[in-house]
Amino acid sequence: MGDPKRLRKKYQKPSHPWQMARLEAEKPLFKDFGLKNKTELWKMNSMAKSIAIQAKKLIAKRNDAQAVKEKENLLARLIRYSLIQPGSPIESALGLSSKDMLERRLQTQVLRKSLAKTIEQSRQMITHKHIMVNKKVITSPAYIVSAEEEMQIEYAENSPFANDVHPERPEVKVMPQVSAEKEKVEKKNGTEK
Repeated sequence: MGDPKRLRKKYQKPSHPWQMARLEAEKPLFKDFGLKNKTELWKMNSMAKSIAIQAKKLIAKRNDAQAVKEKENLLARLIRYSLIQPGSPIESALGLSSKDMLERRLQTQVLRKSLAKTIEQSRQMITHKHIMVNKKVITSPAYIVSAEEEMQIEYAENSPFANDVHPERPEVKVMPQVSAEKEKVEKKNGTEK
């Protein structure tokens, strides 16, 4: 089981801390995904690497019943988290990167669903208990959102952001179809500008 006081790290650090090429590649990820520190990026890198390692082992294994079952489970998990498309071969799991994993974080999904104005605001809203996923308040910005849960991300019921007129709430974009219908009504009434 293990000692509960000594938790095992869930990530692996880079082999060298000051590689200029790696640091330059990480800079845009910090800006785009609003990461707090390098540990958050290293965790996503480790998740992508562990999936790739598992896929390599399954590709190399012979096709016995256990290997087929493990392949199906891995593919089902990757499809559930929208990391690969349904019907994709297991080889597509080898191309996953940390950017793919960062896209599935709750912090990123809140911004993509226009519940926050910026990535920093989305992080703050999550940590301050303003965001619910599947009717449950989640306070971890690193929570990995599945495809089913993606549609159930919303403001918490007791949050001030649930009010439509909250000043910090992002503006709802008008759909082009609605504005086209509005123009038709204006033309009919003769109030066109």
